[in-house]
Amino acid sequence: MQHLGAFVVGIIIGFLGGLFGKGGSAIATPLLSLIGYSGFIAVASPLPATIPGTLIASAEYWKSRLLDWEIVWWSIGVGIPATIVGSFFTTVTGARPLLILTGILVLGFGLSFLLSPREKASRGVSPDLLAEIRPAYWRLRLVLIAIAVGIISGLLANAGGFLLAPAYSRFLKQPIKKSFACSLAVSAVLALPGTAVHAYLGHISWTVAGLVALGSVPFSYLGARIAIRTKASRLERVYGLVLTTLGAFFLFHV
Repeated sequence: MQHLGAFVVGIIIGFLGGLFGKGGSAIATPLLSLIGYSGFIAVASPLPATIPGTLIASAEYWKSRLLDWEIVWWSIGVGIPATIVGSFFTTVTGARPLLILTGILVLGFGLSFLLSPREKASRGVSPDLLAEIRPAYWRLRLVLIAIAVGIISGLLANAGGFLLAPAYSRFLKQPIKKSFACSLAVSAVLALPGTAVHAYLGHISWTVAGLVALGSVPFSYLGARIAIRTKASRLERVYGLVLTTLGAFFLFHV
């Protein structure tokens, strides 16, 4: 039954990941803990499991021409070393303060999407034109986002999509669907160094990872297709609700 639960967790995180531009390991960890997996198995095993589903969902966004490669490559170049540093810090740092900070950030992003939706404010502006509008010091903002999310990703053994997508939307002023697309592409790559380090440290159960991946792959594709076809303003409101719920869940369980 526990292994069946891991498969169901894969279905849940695959669908939500494809729908909202995130790998899903941040959600998988508490869910795996709830069904009885303990310690680093629940923390690290979802990380490699999310990679194939994230790549499939990212490919769907790519086909719809929603990827901004400049954002993707800068995020990867800066984020990979930050993720490696964060992964090694797991052996010497406590996770609780970081989990609290993460919960506050996610909750804050969620409330901002609900109370001040950007897609509504940009009605009438084409997505392609909106994507070209860069805020002041946008590259510095991008580097800071990649460093912060990379370190947090390494420490919490996740791909960082739950912070990347809202950060791209709010701090880089990207349309919501382009934020999801870039987040998925970057998350797929940032998951690789974290997986390597946690595998070296013996934190991953490959049986659990395989079961989660088996459930997540087809539903990542489904989630991405639904997101691409959904009206951006509606998608942003739903995303805000999901982030608010996830942030409250984080804070309640730390």
